[in-house]
Amino acid sequence: MMNKTPRARNCHFCINALKEFDYKDTATLQRFTSSYGKIVPRRKSGVCAKHQRTLAQNIKRSRFMALLPFLNR
Repeated sequence: MMNKTPRARNCHFCINALKEFDYKDTATLQRFTSSYGKIVPRRKSGVCAKHQRTLAQNIKRSRFMALLPFLNR
């Protein structure tokens, strides 16, 4: 069996010291959605739990305001 060592994950928002990101910033929010428009999970995006919660909330808010699509396909 091969033991895999967990690699260090660094949150994009913690590294860049971005305290607040807004639902109107669609370019940033689109980075964390899949090609189908789904919210990318934490294990794939590498975002910490605190920022993942606010990220999901802002993506949902942006969808409701029609800034991001619910579906891309």
